[in-house]
Amino acid sequence: MSKRLFAGIETGGTKLLARISEIESGVVLGEERWPTTSPDAAANSISSFLKSASASGDLVAIAMAAFGPLIVDPASSEYGRMLETPKPGWTGSNLRSALEQQVEIPIAVDSDVNAAAIAEQAIGAGKQLPSVAYVTVGTGIGAGLALAGKSLKGALHPEAGHLPIVRRPGDDMPSVCPFHASCAEGLVSGPALRKRLGEDRDLADDPQIMDLAADYLGQLAATLVLAWTPHRIVWGGGGISSSLTIISAIEQKMCEALGGYGVGDAAKQPGFCVAASLKNAGLEGAMLIARNLAESATKKAP
Repeated sequence: MSKRLFAGIETGGTKLLARISEIESGVVLGEERWPTTSPDAAANSISSFLKSASASGDLVAIAMAAFGPLIVDPASSEYGRMLETPKPGWTGSNLRSALEQQVEIPIAVDSDVNAAAIAEQAIGAGKQLPSVAYVTVGTGIGAGLALAGKSLKGALHPEAGHLPIVRRPGDDMPSVCPFHASCAEGLVSGPALRKRLGEDRDLADDPQIMDLAADYLGQLAATLVLAWTPHRIVWGGGGISSSLTIISAIEQKMCEALGGYGVGDAAKQPGFCVAASLKNAGLEGAMLIARNLAESATKKAP
């Protein structure tokens, strides 16, 4: 009997990741990464990898964790299509559809931060909690929510990085977001912070900018508490979110922004905001989604 395989894909603003594993043993058969260039290049690279790495078995399920905004409703005829995005060349593209045509296997897609939230809830910093919000601070800012292993989706997926922020008096730096003058992504994403600090400095070199970043991200966290009431917020990404010092400061600023409003005890306890524990949470989430799809298909088979 041929080995049954499943695969996960993560697309980010700077890199693409893919992995294939055996369903029964969990053994990883292959993993690869590429820089994010064009949708066509991404489809060709990923499909070649999937075909090569799955040559020894039967690839039965694939899931993708993708940067957005994109259509994540499986019932939509445009499932997977990228909406208006600052990423050059990606608006209107549909990597999910292009890959499906090349590998001839249905591909499920969710936002990268939703998939990361699922992974951190299942095997990471939010393990055993009923709900976990995940926020990434990097090329952009995004947030996802996992509820009992399922992600929050509506007509689209959450785009919390574009929630408005109340600027501090005197902060007149132009937003790096082409759509909004005062959203979180425009003011304190990685590119925004590089603009504030300069290329050769980090937050530890400028306590004032660190405090401002903690303030703005604390406002974002307070909004997520009010809207989603998660049991924990996990902070990931390659930027400031890896610093335990600023995560503690974000938590303090979040509490100040909430102003003592009665939203439950969880957000008032130290450790409500924590660093991500998974290196590639989006890819891990895609693998979990793909594995669940494969196992569900097995149960339905006659």
